[in-house]
Amino acid sequence: MAVGEGIDRGHYGRARAAAEIVFVIACVVFAEWAAIPLFGRRKVIGVVCMAVVFGFGCLSQRFRRESARDIGFGLQNFGRALLLLLFWMIPAAAVLLAIGWALGSLHLFRTGSWGTLVLTESWLLLWGLMQQYALQAILNRRFQELWGKGAKSILAVALVFSALHLPNLPLTAVTLTGGLIWAWAYQKAPNLLALGLSHNLMTIVLASSISQVALHGLRVGYNYF
Repeated sequence: MAVGEGIDRGHYGRARAAAEIVFVIACVVFAEWAAIPLFGRRKVIGVVCMAVVFGFGCLSQRFRRESARDIGFGLQNFGRALLLLLFWMIPAAAVLLAIGWALGSLHLFRTGSWGTLVLTESWLLLWGLMQQYALQAILNRRFQELWGKGAKSILAVALVFSALHLPNLPLTAVTLTGGLIWAWAYQKAPNLLALGLSHNLMTIVLASSISQVALHGLRVGYNYF
């Protein structure tokens, strides 16, 4: 199904798409900036915010009659999406590893036991998949309803993704590049599993190449301070 098929493309349809974009961004901003001051460092708050975004996305897609296959869940487009992503991931990873080697900051994760490693990797994969779901299946598709496929909607997705990593400026800059690549790949071949894997792998490469001091522990929002 094409993005927005069967949906009012007039003023009401665009207003609805814009409102959904604002709602999702507001949920993430709340989780990043207000959750800790209000509720402390309780992980359950982050899970609740993530569940709200996911539930809202499901309702939005049900309203538009978008199937799981339409939004990129499943194996459809997986191979093509992976090839598109690897075209950019391989040189990007090489650059990061080279920077890490040159600066002497190249290191591997120290996660302890294999059980801890499996849990860590499983969480990173799930977290990357959920971020890509919100970023692509909701925001990217709604921006396409506003401006169609192409540079304008791709740039909008990337700018939102990057801004949500403030005030961590190094991470904000890196995620702008990642956001452009992921949004572009999704519009070419929508597959959330491939994007989640890409997100996971590039997070590992970034965290293993650049010192945690420079990246400020990958912290964003209120947690940055």
